[in-house]
Amino acid sequence: MQKGEGRDVLLLHGYMSCKESFYFTAECLKKHYRVTAPDFPGFGASSPLIEAWSVGDYAVWLEKFIKSSGLSRPYILAHSFGARVAIKLAAAHPQLISGLIITGGAGIVKKRTRAYKARVRAYKIVKRFAPKFAEKHFGSSEYRSLSPLMRESYKKIVNEDLSAEAAKVSLPVQLIYGRDDTVTPACEEGLAFASLFKNSRLEIMEGGHFCFSQNHAIFNSKVIAFLTEGEREQKWEYSYP
Repeated sequence: MQKGEGRDVLLLHGYMSCKESFYFTAECLKKHYRVTAPDFPGFGASSPLIEAWSVGDYAVWLEKFIKSSGLSRPYILAHSFGARVAIKLAAAHPQLISGLIITGGAGIVKKRTRAYKARVRAYKIVKRFAPKFAEKHFGSSEYRSLSPLMRESYKKIVNEDLSAEAAKVSLPVQLIYGRDDTVTPACEEGLAFASLFKNSRLEIMEGGHFCFSQNHAIFNSKVIAFLTEGEREQKWEYSYP
């Protein structure tokens, strides 16, 4: 999907989502920018994967997509899983991008608690004797809904910590998190990323993990404010209201 004319803005959707998730934002931005929103391979209207991809594989695909689509150093607006891919690309090829807008960004692997480790051990034991029961009662509903191949991809993605990559990014980064986001809480992922990016600003707004669609007018105003500021040399400080 590509709409509008002007400076390039690339929209990257989250896991198990599609380009249409950014409908309200795309409709707003197309008035002043050329907005491009693809479906990641394996999602939406794209072709299914034939092997389990990692974040790195998706980043390679994104690099090729930017070049083949003729995008000129786009600003990337990425949600959740899309942020993982954007961060990976920004760390490796910053010359391809003008800046990042991350909402509900994921990619910081939390320290495994004893309870988590115990649950993993229980899952492995139960799976040996009752695989169907294990698949039904262990793991997230998101994980259980995936095909076997996509489950392997999912495990590669969620187990990769992008802290080192985020620390390499010196591009301007606008972080926008929903106050009620329980998937990627602002007080955890948001603050962690704000401390890692060299040139970032964190804003908290009303809404949850999909605050960009729940309160799209407020979200869009923050995006436009960032875009109109353009590339700047000054450092930003992050704030948590």
